[in-house]
Amino acid sequence: MKARQNTILITGGGSGIGLALAELFMKNDYKVIITGRNLKKLQEVQAVHPELYITPCDVTKDEDVEALVAFTKKQFDGIDILINNAGIMNLFDSGKKGNDLEKQLDEVNVNFKAPMRMLHYFLPQLKTSTNAVLINTSSGLAYVPYCQSPVYSGTKAGLHFWTRSIRPQLARHHIRVVELLPPVVATKLAEEADLTDSRLKPMPPEKLAALFWKDFTSGKEEIAPGISKQLQFFSRLAPRFIFNQLNKQSVPKIL
Repeated sequence: MKARQNTILITGGGSGIGLALAELFMKNDYKVIITGRNLKKLQEVQAVHPELYITPCDVTKDEDVEALVAFTKKQFDGIDILINNAGIMNLFDSGKKGNDLEKQLDEVNVNFKAPMRMLHYFLPQLKTSTNAVLINTSSGLAYVPYCQSPVYSGTKAGLHFWTRSIRPQLARHHIRVVELLPPVVATKLAEEADLTDSRLKPMPPEKLAALFWKDFTSGKEEIAPGISKQLQFFSRLAPRFIFNQLNKQSVPKIL
């Protein structure tokens, strides 16, 4: 049997933000399970952190998530905290003929539909916890879209408003809902999307995790570190100005 209030599941936990959060929670005596599509990557992380629990899962597939629910129930009698962190980001020129539609739809499936799927299947476990928390990792781009990545921006805006909408609903069931809206972070995702230049000042994942922890433990529900806080502020005060500042180059150079 597990110790309640102490077991956490992180999707996309094999690298970047997910791994930094996993390491932080482990330092604070949480029992941490990470999951992802790539079993080899998870095993490499576990070799460095033997105390981690790993299990592969494709969060876009019902059968995988149902198997994950069964695994956490059998091994830990359920979870207390669910972090929907898995995400992908691609650059697209929507006016370009021959764009890969399936690649765009996969981004929607991972970034937006998967968090809904995870909550749907893990809700019974969260309801049995005395300190349940749902944490959704969206993006500062939920406040101001980035034209070079239209699908990503749209999914993160959708995730942001979905999170805000379910917060009062889940509060009735004593489930705390937290949203982390990172700035550009120095991860493989940002590198592959060509977002790691010095102008954007990517934040190290460890620093993001530390800033998250400070706000999370103080009870904050919407956590927007670094430039994300500025995007939030200017999206309300001067939306046209901040949109133009962020989108001086609307079409990706790398395509």
